Amino acid sequence: MATVYGDLQGLKSTQIKQLEQLYQERLPNDRFITPEFATQLATISQTIHQPLCCYVNRRGQIIRVGVGTPMQTQLSESDLPRRGRDRLSGIRCLVAQFQPPSPSALIALIRQRFDALAVITLAETKKGAAPSIEQSYLAHIAPDVEQPWQVEAFPLETLIEQDADDLIHEWESDLQASGFDLSAFQAVQSDHDRALLVGLQTDGMTEQRFQDDFDELMRLVESAKGEVVGTAQQKRSHPHPQTVVGQGKVEEITLDAQRLGANLIVFNQDISASQARNLEEQIGVRVADRTEVILDIFAQRARSQAGKLQVELAQLEYQLPKLRGRGQSMSRLGAGIGTRGPGETKLETERRTIQRKIGQLQQEVNQLQAHRTRLRHQRDQQQIPTIALVGYTNAGKSTLLNVLTDAEVYTADQLFATLDPTTRRLTISDPNTHDRRDVLLTDTVGFIHHLPSALMDAFRATLEEVTEANALLHVLDLSHPAWEQHLQSVNTVLSELPAIPSDALLVFNKIDRVDRETLTKVLQTYPDAVFISAIERTGLDLLQQRLVQFTDQVAAPN
Repeated sequence: MATVYGDLQGLKSTQIKQLEQLYQERLPNDRFITPEFATQLATISQTIHQPLCCYVNRRGQIIRVGVGTPMQTQLSESDLPRRGRDRLSGIRCLVAQFQPPSPSALIALIRQRFDALAVITLAETKKGAAPSIEQSYLAHIAPDVEQPWQVEAFPLETLIEQDADDLIHEWESDLQASGFDLSAFQAVQSDHDRALLVGLQTDGMTEQRFQDDFDELMRLVESAKGEVVGTAQQKRSHPHPQTVVGQGKVEEITLDAQRLGANLIVFNQDISASQARNLEEQIGVRVADRTEVILDIFAQRARSQAGKLQVELAQLEYQLPKLRGRGQSMSRLGAGIGTRGPGETKLETERRTIQRKIGQLQQEVNQLQAHRTRLRHQRDQQQIPTIALVGYTNAGKSTLLNVLTDAEVYTADQLFATLDPTTRRLTISDPNTHDRRDVLLTDTVGFIHHLPSALMDAFRATLEEVTEANALLHVLDLSHPAWEQHLQSVNTVLSELPAIPSDALLVFNKIDRVDRETLTKVLQTYPDAVFISAIERTGLDLLQQRLVQFTDQVAAPN
């Protein structure tokens, strides 16, 4: 049975039948394409308004028909003939589409070791008009590591006249004579993400700020258990509306991803669904942005049922607007006249399922919110001041809580090591009166520059631990070169929360990792702050003394 591969959604049964009939065609052994077959491909491609690929062996038989780009419809390893490392696969790919061959199509060419990639490009015409072929392209593998392909453009008549047998034999002989290893360009099979990071520096972003954010993205990917295999950067006045970076940079990224064996491209900023789709089609590799990486870290680190619940809600809220397609305009919901018909599309069903799930999760988060409110009321009745530990991720909040209260909270030198809030009682002694008093310390989720809005909404039950506290203990990693930016970022996030405590004690952590000159300078700038090293237990006595003074300033809850 003839199988048509690729994205068939929205195609009519008659169009699918036309595609299936292509398997019955046979091309001459010594020609890449014939005039009749070129017209046939162009007509179908124009009708369905999608790229159309046909894979042909050296006997002229069509072995696969696919709707989509060469990268989207490529053959699996099991479908490719078994040939030597220095030999071509014996299959050529014929493509009809509206654009010249993209970098991802050329990557498919070398990954699959095609004899050739022949592309005919169509001109946009009025509906019902005969197809118009603008140009044709012939690409083949070239023995050059930096750019392992060669592309020529010429009229369709010239492509038809080319002797396929002679050219393929010549190209294969050149590859063998040069010792070019085609296996080096096969897709890398990996059980983890091999990420190529892409940074875009726009107007208004300083060089230092851009580099700090880019370095943080690298740590985020590593915290998500990904491997950073390369980086690419570009300066633009503003992001490209379709591909974030310029077309030339997209082609460079495509080649770098192939050369480095990357299976994931990560951008240092949020990208839209259409931008991600355009990039994936051109590069042929999965594309993610900074927010997706953070959400993935949260999904890995969530331990409690409440944490998992909030992470799932955040992921769904982020995923919903990125669903592709036209779902709403094709809606056929309801019952009765005017509502019966073809029914919902798969996309529409997914959208409704996600919306229903989001509603359920929001109800559960509301219940979690109410439960935590009851717990706080119980603590309030004990007349014990509550201090929330806040700060940038990996500033050392959990380590400090462990040192002060033996809380045994999980800690690690990584971003977002802990997600769930933990409250522990700390008994401190007044050095003057020797009176002992209790304080409740609450460890909270770490903040980050541009904290995703989906996380802010989903973690509102957790963030309420900050808003309901009597005071804040703002922990900063003084050893981080961007600590001033971290201080500003945390204050920005706090300012977006309703009714945060006005009292806050600034605590600079990890002073064992900074030089004396830096420490002296910061001491002069922030004379009221406390300087400690939680892991070395330096300055903790002074911190407890300041906590006594601090709690005296904070009115105990009624």
